[in-house]
This record gives sequence, C-alpha cells and structure tokens, in this order.
Amino acid sequence: MARIKLSFPDDVFRFETRMPVRITDINGANHLGNDALISMLSEARAQFLVSYGIQEASKDGSGIIVTDLATMYQSESFFPEMLRFEVGLMDFNKYGGDFVFRVTKAESGQPVALAKYGFVFFNYQRKEVVPVPESFRSRFG
Repeated sequence: MARIKLSFPDDVFRFETRMPVRITDINGANHLGNDALISMLSEARAQFLVSYGIQEASKDGSGIIVTDLATMYQSESFFPEMLRFEVGLMDFNKYGGDFVFRVTKAESGQPVALAKYGFVFFNYQRKEVVPVPESFRSRFG
C-alpha cells in the first residue's frame, strides 16, 4: 500500500498556536490519539481564521467546508506535552484550496505530524459549492 508523503515549504505557514495534549487526548496505546489530533487541527484552523477576522460562515449562508484530510504521523506525543501548530494555505482553485499544518513538540521542536485539509466554500442555504470570495483570495491567494 502506498504511504502518504506530505511536504510543505516553510514560507507557506502564516500563523501558529500552541495546545497541550490533554489526558482525554490519550488513546489505548497511551499516546495522542488520531481523533484528538484531528480535533486539534480543527481548533488550530479556527484560531487561524479568527486571527485574520474571518468567520466560519457569513451572513449569506456561505462558509468553509472540509472536503478531505491527509495526515502523516511522524512521532508519538504524550500527556502533558505542549504542541506547536503552524497553519498555512496553499493550492488555491476556483472554489477552495488546502489548509496545511505542521505540528511539532513546542519544547524540543520534534516533528509530530504534517496534515492538510482540502476545503471549498459552500453555501449552506442553497446547498452548493461557491467560488472563493475575492476578499479571502486577495488576502491569502
């Protein structure tokens, strides 16, 4: 089976935040669980958008919807380590692009994971994909 290989240029990352690995993030193998990491990626994305004054959904019913997720795990993480989440955007198209993430241990810099979310803009009232708003594209495109 082919393995996912992710690689991102350093200059794509525009934001960073830190989050601790909570005891509730630990799985049966006694390390950070896959489900917890995905939730943390979503939190990092939300903090990124808030830092740029962007709401997840606009008044016209349009917002961002995740279309796919790829994650490449690089090392285990344990309670109560502090993780550094770097977030960026790349590979824009007419309707969306990719949020990209680099996760490292804050203290040592050891890589934990690379991930990317594909996304499109979606009008939740009309139930259809819509073009990237010009205000978003001009800021990040």
